[in-house]
Amino acid sequence: MTLKRESILAAITTALAGTTGVSTRIYRSRVEAFARNEAPAILIEPTTDSAQDPPISNCHIDWRMGVDIAIYTRGAIPEQLAAPIVVDMHSKLLADRTMGGLAMDIWPVSVQHQREQADQAAGWTVCSYSVRYRSGLTDLGA
Repeated sequence: MTLKRESILAAITTALAGTTGVSTRIYRSRVEAFARNEAPAILIEPTTDSAQDPPISNCHIDWRMGVDIAIYTRGAIPEQLAAPIVVDMHSKLLADRTMGGLAMDIWPVSVQHQREQADQAAGWTVCSYSVRYRSGLTDLGA
């Protein structure tokens, strides 16, 4: 059985299909470095997954998962290049804040800009989101 958080991350990946400018370059926890011709691209990674304390009931657990959606761009001003991608990505992500009924809610938390050493200006725009969801007490996939 798949963990509910993995189902949510898969739903996020699916929701971002067709995002402006990235084509099919949407990755879930990629470990390889990006080549010049792979920009722009989107990388989706969970950061934290915390259970609510104390539980509301004896039959389920309420969770809060942090998710970073990083947009990789290359060019003179990477954060400007990322701006239309961020706008489209955010719109797609919040179009269904329950991720098809898997989550209780998704909410933006922060946006950070990071530079990367490369032969040409490159950078990451990292959009952090908080996803609330519920699992079964004894079944983390339910």
